[in-house]
Amino acid sequence: MDIHPTALVADGAELGVDVKIGPYCVIGPRVRLGDRCRLHSHVIVDGETTIGSDCEMFPFAVLGTMPQDKKLGSGGGGVLLVGNGNKIREHVTIHGGTPYGSGVTRIGNQNMFLAGAHVGHDATVGNNVVFTNGAAIAGHTIVEDNAVLGAMVGLHQFARVGRLAMIGAGAMVSRDAPPFALVQGDRARLVGVNVIGLKRQGWSAEDMAVVKRTFRQLFWRTATLQERTEAVREQFGGHPAVREILAFVAESRRGICRPRGKLDAGAERDAIEE
Repeated sequence: MDIHPTALVADGAELGVDVKIGPYCVIGPRVRLGDRCRLHSHVIVDGETTIGSDCEMFPFAVLGTMPQDKKLGSGGGGVLLVGNGNKIREHVTIHGGTPYGSGVTRIGNQNMFLAGAHVGHDATVGNNVVFTNGAAIAGHTIVEDNAVLGAMVGLHQFARVGRLAMIGAGAMVSRDAPPFALVQGDRARLVGVNVIGLKRQGWSAEDMAVVKRTFRQLFWRTATLQERTEAVREQFGGHPAVREILAFVAESRRGICRPRGKLDAGAERDAIEE
């Protein structure tokens, strides 16, 4: 264990094997740091925060402090759980849960949070997710595995980003972005399939073609959502990626991002036939 003499580690903090804590870091009394974590300098970790092994935190990252919720009193933050192998760059902020949500903010494994990114209270982030510089997700949001959020992306509270979705830089996402989607703009629109992301994951041309046809049938046709869903299920419902897309859409509460080029009046029906 290597703790710089200027660092402040509170009594009660639990530090794993080979942890390195750099100059002027502050570790709160309810913090647990896993094996081989490295805090470069000026990092603050507070609250009821547990961080897994092999995580690296860069200067001025702040984790586990009181969430940005006006309803909370002083010291009213909840639990923050961070998995293994995460890279948390400069000025990243990640808050714990609140009594008004699940009470827990969950971060998975092998994620990368670039400078200035933010994760709000009660949010859930999966595994192998990339938050590019300045990307921010509000409270109660969900970002699933292998998603990429471009620079300065904003995700509205309670909205979701599906697995392997790519959110283009500057997008303001107020509705759910489905799995495997490419989403851009303000307000964010569905523009197609994240083909590059699927190729990087080793998807076959046949599987990508099924997802493309599913997107065209489900999001760009003019029938009701129920009719489009039934048509997709009949044609491609045996494919696991299609089942994932249909389940995501069925569970949506904010509705799905409107497709680019589709009339707003028709797209309004995509809000799960409210």
